[in-house]
Amino acid sequence: MLDDEARYRVVASRDARFDGVFYTGVTTTRIYCRPSCPARTPLRRNVLFFRSAAQAQSAGLRACRRCRPDVVPGAPEWSTRADLAARAVRLVTDGVVERDGVDGLAHRLGYSVRQVHRTLVDELGAGPLRLARTQRAHTARTLLETTAMSITEIAYAAGFASIRQFNDTMREVYASTPSELRTAHRRRSGAGREPDTGETGRVELRLAYRHPAALEDLWAFLAARAVPGVEEVVGSTYRRTLRLPRGAAVVELVPGIGAVTATLHLRHPADLTAAVARCRRLLDLDADPVAIDASLGADPALAPSVAARPGIRVPGAVDPTEMAMRAVLGQQVSVAAARTLAARMVQAHGDRLPVPSGSLTHTFPSAGALAAADPASFRVTTRRAATLQALAQRLADGTVCLDAGADRDEAEAQLAAVPGIGPWTAHYLRMRALSDPDVFLATDLAVKAGATRLGLPSDQRSLEAVAQRWRPWRSYALRHVWHASAA
Repeated sequence: MLDDEARYRVVASRDARFDGVFYTGVTTTRIYCRPSCPARTPLRRNVLFFRSAAQAQSAGLRACRRCRPDVVPGAPEWSTRADLAARAVRLVTDGVVERDGVDGLAHRLGYSVRQVHRTLVDELGAGPLRLARTQRAHTARTLLETTAMSITEIAYAAGFASIRQFNDTMREVYASTPSELRTAHRRRSGAGREPDTGETGRVELRLAYRHPAALEDLWAFLAARAVPGVEEVVGSTYRRTLRLPRGAAVVELVPGIGAVTATLHLRHPADLTAAVARCRRLLDLDADPVAIDASLGADPALAPSVAARPGIRVPGAVDPTEMAMRAVLGQQVSVAAARTLAARMVQAHGDRLPVPSGSLTHTFPSAGALAAADPASFRVTTRRAATLQALAQRLADGTVCLDAGADRDEAEAQLAAVPGIGPWTAHYLRMRALSDPDVFLATDLAVKAGATRLGLPSDQRSLEAVAQRWRPWRSYALRHVWHASAA
């Protein structure tokens, strides 16, 4: 936790590690910025600090046009924390307020609207509507700058109820009308006319992350597990299909310095917010690698691996149903065998894309489709097939909830109640589907082998005791131990 004087020192040093962690407002210019803004450092007496962009906007400040504080990585705590505020932020980021309203958000969280609003105001200085409004403005700006969609189309795609509301919000947030923002972007980029995407629904944007980032390691992890028909890695490009609220999509992700370039092919532009949030979770782009590496690197057993792979990430998931099915299919089989089983499931029960995109032909099957399927079609043992169908049924009816706002402890208990799902699978899904940063799989055979190579005890009880010193980053420590096993 930083006090205001420490925050001002961060601003004076332009430390990009804190971009998205807090925002600075300048009372004389009525502008808010990211901490690393290259503009001249304002006098301390003229600086205010905010927990969120929405809070700064509520105070009457507009976004800096120079440092673009609306495109920074998210604050790490909202990905790692498990309390009500963090769960609410993850759901808002996924676009739940746009689709289901504040009532729907509160229902998903199991609290009253009043309690959710009060908690978010206490934590971020803004309620769910204000947070969603800020997100709508960011989505609209992305569409203005990367597509040839009309202003009217962008307004409704971003979630605004009217053109007037759209114009008023953009003027308040950016001190410019939508047309002025588009014109200014063309002038900066040297484009003299509207962007010609050549394809309806194509959006290209940059997904920022904090340095360092072991993206090559992350891409290798995804490539080794890519399910044919749903995923592929071509050179440095990871491509996959997405099942989004309003239809299927294809995303292409290319690692770069400071950001991952994402090219989205959307059936409906209003799915942009959800698509971006899910890609960020998949790649763990909101992590704080400096804090994680400093903690794990202090352990002699992990220090060499941390030095060799600074900024290691824990892959997440774009679809909890997909991740859950793949985790069960992968029980007690090799990675290659799990890919084959998943590919068969996709071909038998997945939804075909209207037009194939390279080798991508399907989205992963929905929970409803798998719940209604003949278990024999899964082509696994009878017991494993029964587990898959029972899990699909519970995901479909909500008995098991693995969405972005799920309570992790409740979700683990729900998974453990499914016949055929043991502690390893429940913990693995807690790490991958729910982005829990503090999971350790002490019973995993590869973990035991890696522990032996690192000079650590390999029996479960002793290894769990050793892992306690890696809290709260045991999921990241697990990745380092897996690497030792592979070596």
